[in-house]
Amino acid sequence: MKNKRTMKVLAIVVAVLLVILLIKYMPKLLLITVSLEEFKKYILSMGHFGVLMIILFQGLQTIIAPIPGEVIQIAGGYLYGIPLGTIYNLIGLIIGSGMAFYFARLIGRDFVENLIKKKNLKWINNIMESKKFEIILFIIFIVPGLPKDFMIYVAGLTNLKPIKFFVISVISRLPWIMISASVGANINAGNYGMTIVILVIAIIGFLLGVLYKDWIIKKLSKEQDEDIYHEEKLDKFN
Repeated sequence: MKNKRTMKVLAIVVAVLLVILLIKYMPKLLLITVSLEEFKKYILSMGHFGVLMIILFQGLQTIIAPIPGEVIQIAGGYLYGIPLGTIYNLIGLIIGSGMAFYFARLIGRDFVENLIKKKNLKWINNIMESKKFEIILFIIFIVPGLPKDFMIYVAGLTNLKPIKFFVISVISRLPWIMISASVGANINAGNYGMTIVILVIAIIGFLLGVLYKDWIIKKLSKEQDEDIYHEEKLDKFN
């Protein structure tokens, strides 16, 4: 009980400090990440600390939606190659996801629940108690155009075990991080033909995700409604 209270206090302190820093530096962060060229220059200017900045920016991007993750991931591949660029971005993703997940679980429950109600996101309420939540979360994470970052906070409100959350998050998001790193690495190597091919595949995937986003959400939400309906019928029968 004491450890849990200490973790809550620590999480609140970190959250407050993070908000203060973001208010102060958000304009600068957006200027740095607005283009691949600007971000590359910034990372190179940091010398040996460039790796830490890639990880930091990827973590922040996971927590804060306005920061463009694609620029960071492509820059990681451009500067460090596909394997290292993928690893560095993945580390940042894990750190950022962990912070968002535990924020919701420890101190942000009211904030996230109020946001869900305010935005009238009924489909989220429908899937949170689903027995298939892990599968649904995987689908949302892997399909482009769906609200991945917000779902991290939602996952923190459920009974999903942290280890399962991290496994789902890494496996589902790894392919897209690798694709982004591959684009950056191929641009650096001058393989523009391969870059175009990869970008076309990524753009098609993104467009399909955006076009069918509402249908996918309705489908996932509908399945949960049907599960509840069948459970209610079974309860009445019993």
